[in-house]
Amino acid sequence: MEGLPDQLVGEILDRIKKATDKSSIALTCKRFHGLDNEQRNSLRVGCGLHPANEALISLCNRFPNLTKVEIVYSGWMSKLGKQLDDQGLHALSTNCPFLTDLTLSYCTFITDAGLSYLASCSKLSSLKLIFTPRITGCGILSLVVGCKNLRVLHLIRCLNISSAEWIEYLGKLETLENLFIKNCRAIGEGDLVKLGPSWKKIKRLQFEVDSNYRYMKVYDRLAVDRWLKQCIPCENMVELSLVNCIIIPGRGLSCILGKCKNLEKVHLDMCVGVRDCDIVGLALSSRNLRSISLRVPSDFSLPLLMDNPLRLTDESLKAVAQNCSQLESVRLSFSDGEFPSLSSFTLNSILFLVQMCPIRKLSLDHAYFFNDVGMAALCSAQYLHTLELVRCQEISDEGLQLVGRFTQLCVLRLSKCLGITDDGLKPLWGSYKLKSLSVDDCPQISERGIQGAAKSVTFKQDLSWMY
Repeated sequence: MEGLPDQLVGEILDRIKKATDKSSIALTCKRFHGLDNEQRNSLRVGCGLHPANEALISLCNRFPNLTKVEIVYSGWMSKLGKQLDDQGLHALSTNCPFLTDLTLSYCTFITDAGLSYLASCSKLSSLKLIFTPRITGCGILSLVVGCKNLRVLHLIRCLNISSAEWIEYLGKLETLENLFIKNCRAIGEGDLVKLGPSWKKIKRLQFEVDSNYRYMKVYDRLAVDRWLKQCIPCENMVELSLVNCIIIPGRGLSCILGKCKNLEKVHLDMCVGVRDCDIVGLALSSRNLRSISLRVPSDFSLPLLMDNPLRLTDESLKAVAQNCSQLESVRLSFSDGEFPSLSSFTLNSILFLVQMCPIRKLSLDHAYFFNDVGMAALCSAQYLHTLELVRCQEISDEGLQLVGRFTQLCVLRLSKCLGITDDGLKPLWGSYKLKSLSVDDCPQISERGIQGAAKSVTFKQDLSWMY
């Protein structure tokens, strides 16, 4: 081993992906041990650190070229020893000079003081905070003031972080490319206007409001005026995901839906107030759209916000079909329960999409308008590779038996469909036309009934959803 050239030894180490395997091979040879220490650029630690601060310092000294560090305390209990605290972050900032990517997950001992130490990490470009309850907007502000190259920021269940000054300061830096805010109760849709000039840099925006606190953040007049007056350029946006958001004309996120000229992927999940004109505007501006996912809320949500009910209609899907010639993935989901969805989509609009666009993946959830006639029409879909049907109760065995006629279909997923039985899969037995078949919680399909219906089959049945 000592006679091998460094390049060859380095390539051997590069081919070993698991950290545990690298640690094991480092024990077999001093040369491997030394090179591994030099080449190791990522580290994931958590409950096994004991004592936490000292152990982290030791690891940073052993691996001097770390660029990515994940500290994860998911499942931590007091008997596992004290968590990493503010002094631990101070040690990290001191002993890890090349740090560019940091994730703090369930680090409940870390406060704003600890986060402020990271301001000295001038190379830091990615920060992900997952349930760090002691950190506030002041801590974020102190960090972004020092880390002027921050391109990725994820805040997930950070309950005490409000927008305050940090988001406005970050907006002026014009470096942010990826922003993910999920279930941060003190940050609302209206606060995003403070990003200002950074809108033209952002490539990926994911914003999810805690559904239990949907109406906690109320738009003030100043925020509304800023959205209306400020030009929101989103030319670089390629992915947009909004969950549980309020989208009202002239307010907040409705201002950007028609301005994303290079958008490739859009996901609107339970967003109240989305209108046909929003989707039409999106389709007209986003000619490069490849994936669209809509989960439509019920009418029950709307009276709290406006007097006149608004529904998404076939006009939306037809506009997408006519203007987005590269669309490959479509997912339509409708809310459950006794209240109808804010949609009057028909079977014709779905079929028009499949005819006009090279749809490779189609997913329908709770789509009562999709039936055996729709399945028959999909037989002519030239590009359909994956079909997912969830709670589509109008489909019977007659419609399912048509799957064998689909020209390109390789993957079929069925979930919670009441009207189909083993008989619907009989034409597929032994044909192995499908590469993959997944059946979940369909009460009339048995595990025996799917055997031989595809090269790979998975079966799960939990009928508690019915009761």
